[in-house]
Amino acid sequence: MHETTRLAGLIQERIGDVIADHRRALEPLGPDAEPLLAEALGFLSGGKRFRAQFAVLGFRAVRPLDLSGEVDDELDAVLDAACALELFHAAALIHDDVIDRSDTRRGRPSAHRHFASVHRQHDWRGSSDHFGLAGAILLGDLLQSWADELMNSACDATPDREAARGARAHFNRMRSEVAVGQYLDVLEEQQPSFAEHAQQLERSTRVLVYKSAKYSVEAPLLIGSALAGASAEQESVLESFGLPVGVAFQLRDDLLGVFGDEELTGKPSGDDLAEGKRTVLVTLTRDDLPPTQRRIFDDLLGTDLDREQIAMLQRTIRESGAVERVEEMISRNVTRATDALRGAPVRRDAADLLTRLAERAARRAF
Repeated sequence: MHETTRLAGLIQERIGDVIADHRRALEPLGPDAEPLLAEALGFLSGGKRFRAQFAVLGFRAVRPLDLSGEVDDELDAVLDAACALELFHAAALIHDDVIDRSDTRRGRPSAHRHFASVHRQHDWRGSSDHFGLAGAILLGDLLQSWADELMNSACDATPDREAARGARAHFNRMRSEVAVGQYLDVLEEQQPSFAEHAQQLERSTRVLVYKSAKYSVEAPLLIGSALAGASAEQESVLESFGLPVGVAFQLRDDLLGVFGDEELTGKPSGDDLAEGKRTVLVTLTRDDLPPTQRRIFDDLLGTDLDREQIAMLQRTIRESGAVERVEEMISRNVTRATDALRGAPVRRDAADLLTRLAERAARRAF
């Protein structure tokens, strides 16, 4: 726990320093740029830092890394890579909220709602909503740019050039997969009807894997381990661990998107239902519904739901048995992940920490 707290502090300090450095560099643009830069810091304050933790543990699975003392050159490079993942994640969330028209994120207004509010407060001309969308898109782009700079810094500081190239390749592939996975998610919501169950489950799973699961756990592990000079066998083990943990992480996220406590998640309960997300949870629910009830379920999904309708859909999902099936899938994936570490050629202290972090990620309540 002490190391986790120490790491969280180092990550937040590094993020603060990065944003402060950029603010100083951008001072010639004048005070009008300040609201954009202030929102960057506000959006990046707090969070669970799972991706940063998995990146650090990926490194530690291959080589020891001391988090307790002064920050040396090696730790400095790892922190840059970990912070690059956090900035990339923030950018993805900002763009995701624009795509999903979400009003809140982590209990505060989503970035596009924040910028729309700024527009209204100043009584500027034009559309507040359009300004909000433009501000959020540009903020996400800015954070992606800064993430790329941090990843370059981490790779440049890594003496082993093959290791640096490997880490960079994992980061580049992650960015592409997330963008295409996000597109597949949007595309899925536009389909006029659900596909046959087996095909729909495959499509929902593909979105889950490429939009979220791989970049939440597997990619951070591979980036961190590559910086440490991981062998092909070590990377294969971390892939075998990381993907099922990422799947369990996203399945938990899907449950929270339907049943989560708004006070904890910072998102309205049932938000995924109003957005019409065709998640694995929703797909499993439909499979067990009689035809008439399924038609009602389909007609309501993705519409402007009131509290009573959300409660009805939540009840339908629970009574279908889909929640239990998803919980079983989460447990199986966590077991598959921890089994992959048994006897694996990775450092045992890191393996133990990875196992505990996997449980935390999969069982979290927000």
